[in-house]
Amino acid sequence: MGAADLHTMDDPLNLDGHFMNEALRQAWRAYDVGEVPVGAVVVRAGKIIGRAFNQVELLKDATAHAEMLALTQAQSAVGDWRLTDCTLYVTKEPCPMCAGALVHCRCARVVFGALDTKGGAAGGVINLLQFPTLNHRCEITSGVRGEECASLLRHFFGEQRTRKRELRESRTVRAQDSDASGGVEPGIPGADGSPQHLLGSTDRDQ
Repeated sequence: MGAADLHTMDDPLNLDGHFMNEALRQAWRAYDVGEVPVGAVVVRAGKIIGRAFNQVELLKDATAHAEMLALTQAQSAVGDWRLTDCTLYVTKEPCPMCAGALVHCRCARVVFGALDTKGGAAGGVINLLQFPTLNHRCEITSGVRGEECASLLRHFFGEQRTRKRELRESRTVRAQDSDASGGVEPGIPGADGSPQHLLGSTDRDQ
């Protein structure tokens, strides 16, 4: 199937849904390793030539967003930095960094799932993909499998909040137990057999 065939299909949304599903597969890979679950694929002439998921924590690289990594793969596959006949599918609206990269590489079209009303750069907050003074504008299609994409993000951040809350509560309980026992660590005797004190408020105040 060629690029011309893709644009003349009776139901192009089915095709967009198919490739967004591939992006969602990448997003789940990010989720499985504790990364913000965003996935992306780059499609040219009906074939995926780049696919990636967020790897900011894995690579210790703030620029390692799914879109950036997928674009790099696609450019290697094409043998050129220009992606003028390519479409990028991504599960969340691109941020300003990724939107800038998409404009610079002349990506023809961007399809995203979940809207980002706090930092989106494809219309959520600002539209850098179609900014009037830039030398390239991308076609934009939004909301493809949007609820699935947004649901995964909500689930991830909900788990993160729960984990942080449980950690805070656990620390509070330990601190209260320590205060109630006068800074004594139960079950750990000192050299003379007496209870061993923690380095806490009791010691610091002396």
